[in-house]
Amino acid sequence: MKVKLEYVWLDGYTPEPNLRSKTKILDVDKLNSVNELPDWSFDGSSTQQAEGHFSDCILKPVKMVLDPQRRNAYIVLCEVMNPDGTPHETNTRSVLEDKEDFWFGFEQEYTLTRNGKPIGFPVEGYPEPQGKYYCGVGAGVVDGRKIVEEHLDVCLDAGLGITGINAEVMLGQWEYQVFGKGTKEASDQLWISRYFLHRIAEENGVKVEFHPKPVHGDWNGSGLHTNFSTDEMRNGGGKELFDSIFEQFEANHELHIKNYGSANEQRLTGLHETQSIDTFSWGVSDRGASIRVPQTTAIDWVGYLEDRRPASNADPYRIVSVISATLNMALSNYDRVNA
Repeated sequence: MKVKLEYVWLDGYTPEPNLRSKTKILDVDKLNSVNELPDWSFDGSSTQQAEGHFSDCILKPVKMVLDPQRRNAYIVLCEVMNPDGTPHETNTRSVLEDKEDFWFGFEQEYTLTRNGKPIGFPVEGYPEPQGKYYCGVGAGVVDGRKIVEEHLDVCLDAGLGITGINAEVMLGQWEYQVFGKGTKEASDQLWISRYFLHRIAEENGVKVEFHPKPVHGDWNGSGLHTNFSTDEMRNGGGKELFDSIFEQFEANHELHIKNYGSANEQRLTGLHETQSIDTFSWGVSDRGASIRVPQTTAIDWVGYLEDRRPASNADPYRIVSVISATLNMALSNYDRVNA
């Protein structure tokens, strides 16, 4: 059987990488694991990952899912490696510690645009002020639902952990949620879901805009709210544990912001359900805080937290890496104090 394998990777563009892909045809009787797939080279000089005189970079398959949009096909997420087998300097996944008991849920906001404006916006001027668009229904209230529904079905058919979708506060703006158990698993799923979204939008002549402030003025920006928990948070908990986490997150606030996406200062203004980029805060059910504590968590101080600072364009590998490192410090401090 000839199988289509879409090798997907992150390029070397800054401040955020772009997704790239190319198709390999493989003759196989049966595919059981991503570990059976061969490495594959590409021209790194065309992706800002190599010089023209020594341009080969290597794609190392790390995760494989069904590709529901093609017959006999799979999406193959890859890490970029140097020819000597070491991780390329742009390979942010390679520095992420794989911790299966760290769970992450991403709320990916994005805006569908055409000719530089959100779909649904008039050619001249602006639509009615935001208010009725969030979770809305009907012409003039939402636009792009066909794309959003197709993306949902494709992600579910591929086996990704999509847990929901909704129209967002600005017209043409949407959100989907994806959940994964494990640092790499959760991040991989988000990148693959983004790939599907770009491809579906492409077929419909629409661009997916991940800029955190796609429309300036009195309009909500786009974030990548990141929900997280550890085994201790889910099964032990206690106010002292969570206080230790808040303290460490505040101490590392500047480091987090550096890893939470570019142009985020345009979104984190203290308005439109955000905290100022220069301030750290936490609060129960507070969507204007850096860290929101869900009411269900605050009842007995057992559960998860939501980091509302990451921008919609941020690299989930970098987000998860810095959150995991801060959590490790907080848990270590807590254990030491309570030893």
